[in-house]
Amino acid sequence: MSKINSHRKGCKDVFNAFLVATAKYAGEYEIPCITTSVHVPNKLISFTKALTTTDFDQWVHFYEHDYLFECVWKFPKNYLGLFKKFNGVILPDFSLYRDMPFNMQISNIYRSRAIGNWLQKNDVKIIPNIRFGDERTYKICCEGIEKGGTIAIGSHGNMKCKIDRIIFLKGLEIIVDIIRPSVIVVYGTANDKYFSKYKDQGILIVQFNSEFAIFHKKEVQ
Repeated sequence: MSKINSHRKGCKDVFNAFLVATAKYAGEYEIPCITTSVHVPNKLISFTKALTTTDFDQWVHFYEHDYLFECVWKFPKNYLGLFKKFNGVILPDFSLYRDMPFNMQISNIYRSRAIGNWLQKNDVKIIPNIRFGDERTYKICCEGIEKGGTIAIGSHGNMKCKIDRIIFLKGLEIIVDIIRPSVIVVYGTANDKYFSKYKDQGILIVQFNSEFAIFHKKEVQ
């Protein structure tokens, strides 16, 4: 374990080892650990909009297409100053599609946590984003997350199709059982039919409409 972050003289850092230079790891797949706190976002802004806004009294999120924020993985230092201006950051939501190779699903969980570990070391408030693909990632996506804090999930795009909804809700049950969060930030729908049982457990559900839903609501009006 101690050699994972060892310095290799003369070698280019091709996998962003600096992000986890002092990290501890959890589980068989060595997911970087992050500490959690009870944060309750006042409002959210997508990463792409955060690049041009002057309103920093909000939290940055990454619930948008991966290609729009891949730059944060490639050049994280370029955005540290920006993130420090905001109230905090919900960690990157790298995609975990069910038809994606399993090793890529694990890699995307790792990448989000590596960025989170580094942001914390640089005094940026974070909320871990919990994203899972198929059943194999239900528990892996929880590794390295302290119990009892705030987590974020994206329900947008996961509730309309029956199969997607079943997999999403089953995964949600498992992560709540493992992490025991005190707050769940939901980007997308949080219908009481599915979330009331978590409220009954004393978990605060903080829901934000997706930009897609807001846009179509304006169109209807």
